[in-house]
Amino acid sequence: MSTERFTRFADFYPFYLGEHRNQVCRRLHFVGLTLVLICMWQLFTTGALVWLLYGLLCGYGFAWIGHFFFEKNRPATFKYPLYSLMGDWVMYRDIWLGRIKF
Repeated sequence: MSTERFTRFADFYPFYLGEHRNQVCRRLHFVGLTLVLICMWQLFTTGALVWLLYGLLCGYGFAWIGHFFFEKNRPATFKYPLYSLMGDWVMYRDIWLGRIKF
């Protein structure tokens, strides 16, 4: 992981993408984030707070499996939690738009 301290998301995102070179890791992030959206839908439609827990487990669980077993690096969320969360959703959008190979 870089020792550089990022102060702007625009500077962080290229680093973030470099930490997601492995296609399986990206796919696991994509699946996890899709499940997060489903869990958030369930939370808002049912009001059951357990869906918030399920969303967190899906989002972080799939991502961390991707990092630890396929990318073989430490998730950026440990050092840059906000930028990493933002990066997850920007990468998710970029995969949908075809800017990043799925």
